[in-house]
Amino acid sequence: MIKLVASDLDGTLLQGGAQKLTPRAVELIHELTQKGIHFVAASGRQYDNLRRLFDEIKDEISYIAENGSICVHQGTVISRTTIADDLAARIIAEIKRQAHFEIVLSREDSCFIENHDPAFVNHIVNVMKNTTQIVEDVSKVEGPILKIAVCNMKDGVHIIDKYLKYLQDMFGDEIKVVTSGNLWIDFIAPGSNKGTALQDLMSLFNIKPEECMAFGDQYNDVEMLQLAGTSYAMSNAAPGIAYYSTYVTDSVEEVLEDLAAEPDF
Repeated sequence: MIKLVASDLDGTLLQGGAQKLTPRAVELIHELTQKGIHFVAASGRQYDNLRRLFDEIKDEISYIAENGSICVHQGTVISRTTIADDLAARIIAEIKRQAHFEIVLSREDSCFIENHDPAFVNHIVNVMKNTTQIVEDVSKVEGPILKIAVCNMKDGVHIIDKYLKYLQDMFGDEIKVVTSGNLWIDFIAPGSNKGTALQDLMSLFNIKPEECMAFGDQYNDVEMLQLAGTSYAMSNAAPGIAYYSTYVTDSVEEVLEDLAAEPDF
């Protein structure tokens, strides 16, 4: 019997660049929570952003934000992992050597960006609707830092893939460096990922892996997909993600429909 459902957002529950949940998705998640099934929004997005996204049911669900760096249930932080100041400084300095790469520095209270590319600023502030502070130099922002994200909106996916390998070779021994969507590279705080955060929630709720269901589409979802007894990779997921999942699906909502329809015991 499934007692917990954890889902990635962008590219998974949110398809085609959508920035709003469908009314049916909200309704299904509410139905599941009413049946006593925990729902966890598990995303690279910030906690504030997720609360706004799930506004109608925000107090019914739990949150894994910043790719697992912070995990929150009913307003209480269950776990939090940060990037050491020295490591963060070295990562930022390296990224600043490259053209066309924008940095999002995530702290618990806000994310921080620079005002170089109007399209990028618009995406963060007005499209994603992050809690954001625009600063002259992100390297001057004081920690603790939960996550560093790198975006390239100009040069396309092939540049991201090439730069990912470069950054992994440079920093991979110290921090996990993964893709998070087609245009993003994320530096995830050492020792944390969506899987470790999900394990913290499972321990809190006394739930076993076989009682969990998870959905994802990118390499930042791998540990979560591996942990859950039943897992789904999206049919349009990044190459190789299906290897880590039990099933492949075109639609999270279709799977949730079936789960919601199962009789209570």
